[in-house]
Amino acid sequence: MTKAIMVQGGGSNVGKSLLVAGLCRHFARKGLRVRPFKPQNMSNNAAVTPDGGEIGRAQALQALAAGVAPSVDMNPVLLKPETDTGAQVVMRGQRIVTARARDYAALRPRLMAEVLGSFRRLARGADLVIVEGAGSPAEVNLRDGDIANMGFAEAADLPVVLVGDIDRGGVIAQLVGTHAVLGAADRARISAFVVNKFRGDPSLFDAGLAEIAARTGWRSLGVLPWFEDARRLPSEDALDIDTGPRTEGGIVIAVPRLGRIANFDDLDPLAAEPSVSVVMVQPGEPLPAEARLVILPGTKSTIADLQAFRENGWDIDLLAHVRRGGRVLGICGGYQMLGRRIADPDGVEGPPQTVDGLGLLDVETIMLADKTVRPVSGRDRNSGAAVLGYEIHAGRTEGPDCGRSWLEIEGRPEGASSRDGRVRGAYVHGIFASDDFRRAFLAELGAPESGLSYEHDVERTLDRLAAHLDAHMDTERFLALARSIPD
Repeated sequence: MTKAIMVQGGGSNVGKSLLVAGLCRHFARKGLRVRPFKPQNMSNNAAVTPDGGEIGRAQALQALAAGVAPSVDMNPVLLKPETDTGAQVVMRGQRIVTARARDYAALRPRLMAEVLGSFRRLARGADLVIVEGAGSPAEVNLRDGDIANMGFAEAADLPVVLVGDIDRGGVIAQLVGTHAVLGAADRARISAFVVNKFRGDPSLFDAGLAEIAARTGWRSLGVLPWFEDARRLPSEDALDIDTGPRTEGGIVIAVPRLGRIANFDDLDPLAAEPSVSVVMVQPGEPLPAEARLVILPGTKSTIADLQAFRENGWDIDLLAHVRRGGRVLGICGGYQMLGRRIADPDGVEGPPQTVDGLGLLDVETIMLADKTVRPVSGRDRNSGAAVLGYEIHAGRTEGPDCGRSWLEIEGRPEGASSRDGRVRGAYVHGIFASDDFRRAFLAELGAPESGLSYEHDVERTLDRLAAHLDAHMDTERFLALARSIPD
């Protein structure tokens, strides 16, 4: 009989996603059929499943850790913020509506049925389902109609392990405070807790563990030391992008941090290269003059982020970069920005309008309501190297510079290049994970070959994460706490 258990957090960004990924790898190595599940996620960093659906990038990583293909049932509800008050609602991989935060509550009864259906389908082929919550159950103002934390735990009748983050301080208040604000029934669902991201000697927190246990009645499953290699794994939150220190004498790649930056794990393989420094340029900062390449990344709101790009003065910096002989790459929304014009006649991104692009590529984009979501494969026309990736965009881009496409995807030309080849754009995400292509691309910038095998590096890091958890956490007790799911 399948067992399941839920991991929730004492706050946002406490390390739930990474913990679930590590546990998936640990129990998969023990021979269990493990499946990750997150009822509701909010992220613009999406992954594409083999059948052309969207799920949160963290669930795709967790699926990799479990040794299975990602599925839309692993993350049945994905919210992709488009503004500060509204988000695109993706259900079982497909966009169903764009809703304001206030209106989203009316959708929840429908969504709970879908979420439970996905959970049961996923459980049929598993020995263990590890469920990840969203944010924190301590947000009791959101308890009514909740599908992400205790609402789902109640509906599926699951035990909960609560995770606290000691690195940000106040972990005792996080955990004890959560206990204090939860209702009695929700409080009773929490069986144990974990303290995450400890720096130093964990035994120094023994008194803290005793205090939490005494005040809550929950059992400690351990104190997890800081896992330094976490930066080698794809992150889901743009605030977590860790590109590391600059490499002395290395190639600098600058990336403006757009407000609605999306699918930014495109950058991870580049940041993993020892001779490359990926510099995230924060709003208000200039694009660094020493950059050999500027990447305009994907965005959930191309027109709004293009306006912000200009407000930051990055358009002027980018023109100066090109005049100095620098190179530019636009990916997806960044590709759209590089063209002469962006038309949104049907108001896909907001009020219907047409705006001028940056004019570095002789192409025009029209926004379309229908969304392209698919895994793709092909080759780089310059080097002949194979590429694997995915498309996830709303829009069609055409123009003279598309006649100088630099990718061939599924037998068709893809992307556009300027006459001198120093400005390029394409819709395909994820291509830098293809080692041969990445090496050829970086060689054009003058970077030495490193021999990095990115996907193997991710696999090895997941193995180290699993070993880290097993060394510092009572994983046997965690498994024993899981509850059997009736057929």
